[in-house]
Amino acid sequence: RAAKSARTVAVSGIPDGLLAEDVMADILQIHFQMPRNNGGDVEQVVYPTMEKGVAYVTFEDPEVVENVLKKVEHQLKDKRLPGYYLLKVTRCCEVVSSFIIYLFL
Repeated sequence: RAAKSARTVAVSGIPDGLLAEDVMADILQIHFQMPRNNGGDVEQVVYPTMEKGVAYVTFEDPEVVENVLKKVEHQLKDKRLPGYYLLKVTRCCEVVSSFIIYLFL
C-alpha cells in the first residue's frame, strides 16, 4: 500500500462558512468519488483544517491522485450550495501529510 502522502491531495477554494463542516466534508467526498471528476474511492477527507477553505482528500489508490490532478477544472457543485465553486487541487506535500497523519490517526 502506498504511503498516505502519495494518496493525498490538497484542495483549496472551498467556500467557507456556507454549510456545516461535516456537510462540506461529505460534499467533497462525493465530488472526489465521481468518475466525471476522475475520482475514485476516498479513504478520508480532512476538513476543516488550520487553513481556511482547505481540505485534504486521501484516496485508496495512488493512481486516483494522478487522475484527479489531470482534470483541468474541478467545479464543486451540490444542491446545498448556492452556486458552483472552482477548486484548486494540488499534490499534497510530505510535511503536511505527516502533520495530518499525526493529527488524525
